[in-house]
Amino acid sequence: MNAANPVHLTLTKKTHSCIRLEKDGRTLVIDPGGFSEQDAALGADAMLVTHEHADHFDEGRLRAGLEANPAAEIWTLRSVAEQLSAAFPGRVHTVGHGDTFTAAGFDVQVHGELHAVIHPDIPRITNIGFLVDGSLFHPGDALTVPDHPVDTLMLPVMAPWNKISEVIDYVREVKPRRAIDIHDALLTDLARPIYDRQIGSLGGAEHGRLTPGDSTGL
Repeated sequence: MNAANPVHLTLTKKTHSCIRLEKDGRTLVIDPGGFSEQDAALGADAMLVTHEHADHFDEGRLRAGLEANPAAEIWTLRSVAEQLSAAFPGRVHTVGHGDTFTAAGFDVQVHGELHAVIHPDIPRITNIGFLVDGSLFHPGDALTVPDHPVDTLMLPVMAPWNKISEVIDYVREVKPRRAIDIHDALLTDLARPIYDRQIGSLGGAEHGRLTPGDSTGL
């Protein structure tokens, strides 16, 4: 599936970097972290986690999702999988850059290896991004450019590791049809119009954001 003919998904934005994707009655949740809603992982058939930082990975939320649905599974990198796999044998899968898999009917490609640099004195941890159904890309905490066309880019707009010029250049490099904000819990309402205007006018793609709980078709 290429960017000109994206698969039909429903995207629901949750707080910060968490999103829910629905297709054919099944639900995929990405990065239900400590800033997202307590029930962010409930009802998920599959969960993906990009890295171990608490705003993307909350063990309690993931456990709640796994316990609520005995058929639910997780795909993530080793640092997260090691914290969950013993309690849920056979349901937590370790993946890395270049891997492909199917999760709850969604086709997923893994891109990226390292978290963006926060500061040279802070060691970099691992981070992976997920391209879902060849259409939507969630990069986690990195500005990874997949070697595949992207229709909808989940765009980390505000983090300790980025600045707006990097965000704009990232949109330009990925060249999605549209970019939708994530990693935005720390962005105040005063700053949002500035980010909207600059990313929208300079990024070269349709740019938008969703209030947590809002949905859109892809």
